[in-house]
Amino acid sequence: MNRISVSSTNISSIGHCADSSVLEVEFLKGGIYNYYGISEQLYHDLLNAGSKGQFLNQYIKNAGYTYTKVG
Repeated sequence: MNRISVSSTNISSIGHCADSSVLEVEFLKGGIYNYYGISEQLYHDLLNAGSKGQFLNQYIKNAGYTYTKVG
């Protein structure tokens, strides 16, 4: 999956596969995680968020989307 580098104090890059609705997030301190069931709109909202880490926590992690560590 191609990821886009982002400006964040917590996240290094973000990618999304619309076909499988998988969001891939690479963190600055290490670790790559896949989040499942993420819509294209939610992915774009994350990319446009002022604080990507805060958005990820509030609208994806705390919303109960399943995830796995892949790297």
